[in-house]
Amino acid sequence: CVDSAVVLGPLMYEFDWKYNEYDKLAAGSLAGHIIECGAQCTGGNFTDWHLVNNFDNMGFPIIEVESDGSFIVTKPKGTGGIISFGSVAEQFLYEIGNPGSYLLPDVTCDFTNVLIEEVDHEKVLVKGAKGYAPTNTYKVSATYLHGYRITIATIICGINAPKKAQVNADAIIKKTKRIFSENGFEDYLDSNISIVGTETTYGDNSSNAEPREVLLRIVATHKQKDALILLSREIAQASTGMTPGFANMLGGRPSVSPSIRLFSFLLPKDQISTIVQINDKQYEVETNTSKLNHIDSIPIVSRPSGKLDISNTEKVALIKLAYARSGDKGDHANIGVIARKIEYLPYIRNALSKETVAKYFAHILKGDVERWDVPGINALNFLLKNSLGGGGMASLNVDPQGKAYAQQLLDIMIPVPSRIAEEVNK
Repeated sequence: CVDSAVVLGPLMYEFDWKYNEYDKLAAGSLAGHIIECGAQCTGGNFTDWHLVNNFDNMGFPIIEVESDGSFIVTKPKGTGGIISFGSVAEQFLYEIGNPGSYLLPDVTCDFTNVLIEEVDHEKVLVKGAKGYAPTNTYKVSATYLHGYRITIATIICGINAPKKAQVNADAIIKKTKRIFSENGFEDYLDSNISIVGTETTYGDNSSNAEPREVLLRIVATHKQKDALILLSREIAQASTGMTPGFANMLGGRPSVSPSIRLFSFLLPKDQISTIVQINDKQYEVETNTSKLNHIDSIPIVSRPSGKLDISNTEKVALIKLAYARSGDKGDHANIGVIARKIEYLPYIRNALSKETVAKYFAHILKGDVERWDVPGINALNFLLKNSLGGGGMASLNVDPQGKAYAQQLLDIMIPVPSRIAEEVNK
């Protein structure tokens, strides 16, 4: 099933929408997509978080849907949060790939020309979704056990904290590998060392000062649980047997847990019987696969880039020109970038080529970058393939679901005419 189905089902019932009224099914699915993550469309995870009031009493979204599929997004009066073009547009592009071909079990959605408009205080209108027949396959997501994993987090303080953290981590991994060999264990399946620094610099507020406090994070996987238990014991002696500055083992001695991985594939619908059970009765749901789209026939939507005059420009941070949000699909991550004004979009598009984004995320990217236009809301959507270290439960990364990728991209500098730079820098 999909998250949006819990909204689409009631709408089909209430308005008597038929299974082949694809524009309406796409609109109902979009309504479900907008509210499926709760407060993420009412100010949660919003680029302009500083405009959001009362995070302690966030209002959850309400959608008021018309029979044609258009809908208003709002929230309960007196609650915290914000309802705006930006908050709804960010959620619209969250966790999707090709916006012209968003695949769901009941409908293939084309969201490229969806319109989002602020129509009143804390009321945003969404309309314009198009729908086509679904594909003849279901996506199946299976999980399987792939050994065991452990996560170690400790604080390292003082002078040369990052260097001390790296020395400690390298020594711990090297030492445990030697002990593994001596005790007949195989090597680690995988390991990841991350050193997350702060800007705390005792008495020195310069931006380039070396951090005096860092978080050392070691994540490792192994076929055998006992090998990782050994690692959890060895980390304890580092506080007395390695560099100075071991301040705190967060959470105490780390525990070992199963390592679960995801495997997704497509299965023809005619190989699956769909049955609904209500109380003691079962009902088989018929699926007509003869008229459904084949996945290979769905077009990839994009538009050519026009020439711009960039002879007299200044660079400004993307955050001054756009909203952005990122999310995950398995091992892929998407980043939706929405221009704050339509006149900013050509300059954003010119600067954010697939190649530029791939280079910017080269430290985590293992695949290609795709880019699509979303002209209805003056936006671009990027898909960073194989950029999450396996994604979700399988990833050893600090950000296993790409939730902060948009925040990173908002730092990139975009050349714009001086008049726009002056406008956004006010």
